[in-house]
Amino acid sequence: MRKKAKRGLLEDVTATLFFSVFTAVLGFFQYGYCIGVINAPQTIIMVHYATVLNIITSDEAKNSTVREDIQKDPKVMMLWSMSVAMFAVGGMISSFTVGWIGEKMPRVKAMLIVNILAVAGNIFLAVAKFGPSHVLIIIGRALTGLHCGLASGLVPLYVGEIAPIALRGALGSLHQLATVIGILISQVLGLDVLLGTDTLWPLLLCLSGIAAVLQIFLLLCCPESPRYLYIKCANLEEAQKSLKRLRGQGYDPSKEIEDMEKEKEEASKEKPVSIWQLVTAANYRQAFLVAIGVHIAQQFSGINAIFYYSTDIFNKARVSNPVYATIGVGFVNTVFTVVAVFFVEKAGRRSLFMAGLFGMMVCAVTMTLGLVLQPKFEWMSYISLISVFLFVSFFEIGPGPIPWFIVAELFSQGPRPSAVAVSGFCNWFTNFCIGMFFPYVAKLLGSYVFLIFAGLLILFVAFIYYKVPETKGKSFEEIEEEFRRRTKDAIKGPKTATEMEYLGGSQEA
Repeated sequence: MRKKAKRGLLEDVTATLFFSVFTAVLGFFQYGYCIGVINAPQTIIMVHYATVLNIITSDEAKNSTVREDIQKDPKVMMLWSMSVAMFAVGGMISSFTVGWIGEKMPRVKAMLIVNILAVAGNIFLAVAKFGPSHVLIIIGRALTGLHCGLASGLVPLYVGEIAPIALRGALGSLHQLATVIGILISQVLGLDVLLGTDTLWPLLLCLSGIAAVLQIFLLLCCPESPRYLYIKCANLEEAQKSLKRLRGQGYDPSKEIEDMEKEKEEASKEKPVSIWQLVTAANYRQAFLVAIGVHIAQQFSGINAIFYYSTDIFNKARVSNPVYATIGVGFVNTVFTVVAVFFVEKAGRRSLFMAGLFGMMVCAVTMTLGLVLQPKFEWMSYISLISVFLFVSFFEIGPGPIPWFIVAELFSQGPRPSAVAVSGFCNWFTNFCIGMFFPYVAKLLGSYVFLIFAGLLILFVAFIYYKVPETKGKSFEEIEEEFRRRTKDAIKGPKTATEMEYLGGSQEA
């Protein structure tokens, strides 16, 4: 029985389905590359800012002491912070428009159009050295952020709608794999023996534009989402053609069309769901809280803080070249993301999410012990080093990939675009908060800073346990029914029509 089931899953992965998912997740590859690329050339770019602003001369820029001191200059530091942060700001702004775009435009067409922002942003980055570099880089980072904010919503929508139910989790995890591969490649290319030099850093910054151009050409060959074609456009013939391309020419689409028809009937009973209605309507309340909760848990787990603090930990562990250790973390990140792809359908989303968060909590505690006791016991620094590697490993097992695709599983076609938009905004906003405020908190609390994340991780484990349903192998209708049951259990036995309306249900539901 097990062999047969396994063979069935493999048969579901047609060449067209794999090609379409690969093409879509190139948007997340760009997201990962843009996150990681800005770190390695930091000193080089800040020194270049100083020369452009006439704070130092070109000859002074070659002096190592001056290069170190210029990083403390308030004006240069402010411009550098803006260069980094504008990517997240762009993502926050554009993530709110995903709902409208997802409602009005086919998925493939939308991904094609938003790549214009990626190409434009990378052009600004490519020519940054030949003009007011601080202005050009800030504009380029903002435009690429706008693109990635849209892509982070559109890609899970598309992949979730073209994937078979049995493979929805595994294929939905591939965008996280694309992200960590993008981060890893940017870290490797950022080495000073490759592109992280005074001459080649503009090329390093703009290379994600190649992925954008490649995605544009590949998207022209991808089938449109059959769920969008049938439910939004009422185009049965095109939906069937799309399903046959995705599942194979011998595939009978009648069962999936039947499921879509049920979803379409449910959607027709609903009024168009705006972001405001999603936030305020009682019948979406539990699913909405879960959607934003898993994204907040992902970012406030401390993963970005770990990357921020990892160099200091590696220095304390007496690693001769911390940049290679950071690349090692990126490699471990990638390996365990691959592991998650294979386990997410076997273990389920909920159990992997909780296991990952609990493992990260333990690592946060051991990391703190290592940092606090390292002055007394030199070998404790290696406990911190190991904890960093295990922390990112547990993150990629569940908290990394699952939030991005579980939101698309929690909502039907009507509210799904708005839900993806709001949850994406929460992800970008919490990401921005960590990047902006963690350095100050770390300066205040020192080695004890990760105890904050340990406490938050305990709360997140409890949240997942009590609030998040298992979505593995379930249709959108089954998940919706689970939330209805939970709502009815939460408010016992509504007797009146007014109470039933408040719950967002009907006598039929």
